[in-house]
Amino acid sequence: MGSHKVSLVKDVATRQQCMDYLLKDLRALERMIERGMFDRGVRRMGAEQEFAFVDERWRPAPVLMEVLEQVKDEHFTTELAVFNMEVNLDPQRIGGSCFSDLERQLGSYLAKAGKISARLKAHPILVGILPSIRRSDIGLKNLTPLERYRALMDVLREIRGSHFEFWIEGTDQLITKAESSMFESCNTSFQVHFQVWPEEFAEAYNWSQLITGPLLAASTNSPMLLGKRLWRETRIALFQQAVDTRNTAELSRERSQRVSFGRDWVHESVMELYREEVAMHKLLLKPRKMEDALKVLEEGRTPKLYSLSIHSGTIYRWNRACYGISPNGKPHLRIENRVLPAGPSVVDETANAAFWLGMMLNMPPKYRRLWEKMDFDLAKGNFLRAARQGLGVYFSWPGLRKKISAPELIRKELLPIAREGLKKAKVAAKDIDRYLGIIEERVRSGKTGSQWILDSFNSLRRQSSKDEAIVATTAALWKRQQSGKPVHEWEPAQLTEAGNWMNRFGTIQQIMSTDLVTASENDLIDFVAQLMNWRNIRHLPIENERGELVGLITSKQLVQHYSENCDRPDIRAAKDIMITQMATVEPDTPTIEAVELMREHGFSCLPVLQDKKLFGIVTESDFVNMAAQVLKEWKA
Repeated sequence: MGSHKVSLVKDVATRQQCMDYLLKDLRALERMIERGMFDRGVRRMGAEQEFAFVDERWRPAPVLMEVLEQVKDEHFTTELAVFNMEVNLDPQRIGGSCFSDLERQLGSYLAKAGKISARLKAHPILVGILPSIRRSDIGLKNLTPLERYRALMDVLREIRGSHFEFWIEGTDQLITKAESSMFESCNTSFQVHFQVWPEEFAEAYNWSQLITGPLLAASTNSPMLLGKRLWRETRIALFQQAVDTRNTAELSRERSQRVSFGRDWVHESVMELYREEVAMHKLLLKPRKMEDALKVLEEGRTPKLYSLSIHSGTIYRWNRACYGISPNGKPHLRIENRVLPAGPSVVDETANAAFWLGMMLNMPPKYRRLWEKMDFDLAKGNFLRAARQGLGVYFSWPGLRKKISAPELIRKELLPIAREGLKKAKVAAKDIDRYLGIIEERVRSGKTGSQWILDSFNSLRRQSSKDEAIVATTAALWKRQQSGKPVHEWEPAQLTEAGNWMNRFGTIQQIMSTDLVTASENDLIDFVAQLMNWRNIRHLPIENERGELVGLITSKQLVQHYSENCDRPDIRAAKDIMITQMATVEPDTPTIEAVELMREHGFSCLPVLQDKKLFGIVTESDFVNMAAQVLKEWKA
């Protein structure tokens, strides 16, 4: 929905008015196609770069509005959260040095944002999901303060009618819920646009759908969220769940998600996609500026199609049809590729764009009429498996009886197609060799952005706490990006890159334990004792049937019970001996404050609560481990 000013569709009269204008937009679009009014003859590409800001501790930095105020450049714009930003590149003709020009432009804009954000002690960073983002960052407090974002959050929450739920499983498992759709703000992407003619749209769109799985497998860069190792491209699952407004009845009717790969191949025209969007999805927003598109068309002018653009902007296909007006005043159609994550580096992103656009420029005849050659659900399955497994996936493919590995398909079939496509478009030979060479080496080595993040994190996790490993990986990610090298040439992250102890141990969340063992208030004391012995722990949180923290049992309470009260029949359950007067802290509590609290009251541990639920626990042992790390640094 971009820069359009919008308002909520709140009543029947407004909904009917919006639908009237939306239907006029559809009829006007169809007439423009029939009359051959669309721009053609020139292949153009465009790109949108989303990125996050991190502070000196490598956490999300909410500096968007300050940077935007100082940058004074219309290419920069807002994103959903104040720790993200977007820059829109100028469209350009495909050919010559267009890709090296794209790399230079991206680098220049990021440098500009970096120079300004440095004054605010922040840096721009390219990654699909920031490894160091915390649950406390994902809330309405970080919503960008513009009406259109508030309107979108309000209407999504109203339609959902309940919490947004997230269930993503990989090496680890993430199960959580949220009151708003702000989890969407975790995602940053690199969106690439390709101009097509109306008469070729169906074939081009289907081809883009088919190649999306292999493209994504080679480009993943979002393997972690909230410290959990999930999909190789977790953005896909996260975005689909963050904007899923369907209730139980709609799920049972298999109603389409607002974020989806699609339902079927396109057979004839772009109109199939737009009609489906109008038929399957409720109107959410009304553009403040509206036009009678049919009247504008009959007056000999090109309609803006405000209503269609706003409605389509609330439906997020991974390959999306876009309507626009070229500088010459003619309407045009684009396919927007939304699957690519931000990063790992500018040169990697440029290589991803060259790979996709090269393939789009050279669809072989054998891939025409895909609806006759491959079931759509197989292409959809390819896409989802690529998001989960990256280059480890095997694809179903037209003309092949057996599944083919992602590296083999990319290197033997798709890279030659892309190379020939770029040659046909007269792209400079050195650009073709450079950028497609990066894809080839990345695929050959298996070193995608996701693989680098996971390798770095897993290695560091064996020698440090999880949070230390996350911070060091994030810091190293930013530092490697500054080198300008593609990710397959990067060295693994080092623990020292996390910086000083405040970066690694500054808050309780960074040192607490989250792999918790708890007991129920009605559990037998003997069971509690055995549980603590089996797990070798000295502090056991006690919860009620609602999962709320109601008490704490320590080894001291057990010793006292067995020495004084073990024969009393009225003292049998955990609730009979547990401590109920406890101090608790939140994840963002400064570590120094927690230490003072424990010293002042003589506590040996502190339960950590988030949203009134037990989130973790910090004990004396955690502080000892932290002190050992700090002392090692001082000694060195």
